[in-house]
Amino acid sequence: MGIEIERKFLVSGEGWRQPASRQTRFSQGYLSRDPARTVRVRLAGERAFLTIKGATRGATRAEFEYELPPADAQQLLALCDGPVVEKIRHLCAFDGMTWEVDEFLGANAGLLVAEIELQSEDQAFSRPPWLGEEVTGDARYVNANLAVTPYTGW
Repeated sequence: MGIEIERKFLVSGEGWRQPASRQTRFSQGYLSRDPARTVRVRLAGERAFLTIKGATRGATRAEFEYELPPADAQQLLALCDGPVVEKIRHLCAFDGMTWEVDEFLGANAGLLVAEIELQSEDQAFSRPPWLGEEVTGDARYVNANLAVTPYTGW
């Protein structure tokens, strides 16, 4: 079984842009937004994925991801429940770790969220100076929820 251990933080200021290296545009939608099991379709640049995630417990959840032909993903996005979430993901290195900074677009424009994937929930990591408040447990920042209750409407 695949496991994802992830912590999420708001981003403060523009300091994250300096260490940002690669960026990828994402379009993602949800075939199921049930908190017990989300099913996501994602176009990530030239690649596409179907991802199934289990319920979150702390910062951990089951995760299974499968690559799809991009044409299939385009058709599946049309079947999704709610609007598609658009964002640009920037990879930022800091103190030996890779942070993913999501710069949301469209109805979620203005939202910047940094995520770090860990090997265990208690793994230590250094906080970059541009890291703001932790929102790991705040359901408003779950992408499946941002699809139907966008940031600009809060």
